[in-house]
Amino acid sequence: MSEAKNWKDREPLVSICCITYNHEAYIRDALDGFLMQRTEFPFEILIHDDASSDRTQEIIREYADRYPDVIKPILQTENQYSKGISNPSGAFNFPRVRGKYVAMCEGDDYWTDPDKLQRQVDYMERHPDCSLCFHSARIRTVDGSRSDRRMRPYRKSRTVTPEEMIDRSRGYAMASMVFRSDMIRQLPEYYVNCPVGDTPLQLMAASWGYGYYMDRDMSVYRIGAAASWTSQGKAGDYAAKQKEYCRQMRQTYLDFNRETGGRFAAEAKSAVARIWYLTMVNTRNYRVVLDRKYRRYYRELTARTRFYIRLETGFPGIYRRLAALAARRRKTAE
Repeated sequence: MSEAKNWKDREPLVSICCITYNHEAYIRDALDGFLMQRTEFPFEILIHDDASSDRTQEIIREYADRYPDVIKPILQTENQYSKGISNPSGAFNFPRVRGKYVAMCEGDDYWTDPDKLQRQVDYMERHPDCSLCFHSARIRTVDGSRSDRRMRPYRKSRTVTPEEMIDRSRGYAMASMVFRSDMIRQLPEYYVNCPVGDTPLQLMAASWGYGYYMDRDMSVYRIGAAASWTSQGKAGDYAAKQKEYCRQMRQTYLDFNRETGGRFAAEAKSAVARIWYLTMVNTRNYRVVLDRKYRRYYRELTARTRFYIRLETGFPGIYRRLAALAARRRKTAE
């Protein structure tokens, strides 16, 4: 990162926001992905670590010592999530943003293309009505198990309407998202209360303008990291957690609908129905999942997911044997 030495007295155009918690095994990949970016503009790296109990903070300090004008960490000594602060980006990183644009990447994901930021900023500079630029991503499982290979919500690069960003059938990778910092100067209530950080950002972007999708893999989404939101959500009473998640997300969309004066009421209603349906998939309520009245949402599932649902419901013995084999392979990989 040879250009960084000249950035001391220059304002960053982009603020990279990264949150970490027990990401010792992954944080170097994230930081190296930030620092390898080839840009014509300065950027800053804002990191918030929520009192990790492993070596994450030590690694962050190491990088911050090498790039003190670029990397700006907050290293908590007490866990803020346990105190009720469930959205650390909004609480600790967004207030520090100095750039015109914000790029997101959590500490267990990472960027793979050195020209990622330049490509996205170039587009947004040319198109001031674009409020969110994002791209496809590779999926990597920590334990080596099989999964869908990519997060690819669309089949080619294209503009995405606000309605599509709200009522979307495929997820957008958090580490792919770049948006205008004006959007987060005053956070709406539905952002603060939402149990996840990516959905309300997409809703905010939809209320500000349109999106642009780049059909190019420029980051990796890691599945199965021990401290990730997904992994923590599967611990304990999973069905109860899914029910509560559905309730919270419904409230998010209700609050969004109120905030936007009902402009996207139909899309918000459909999005809530989809979230409820996916909780039925996650909790294996296949009587509901396969009900023809929900055919639209069933068709939106990936081919891999539909295959395993049909296998489990039609050939449960074969499914159990395959599941046991996969579990043994994961244990061996660990």
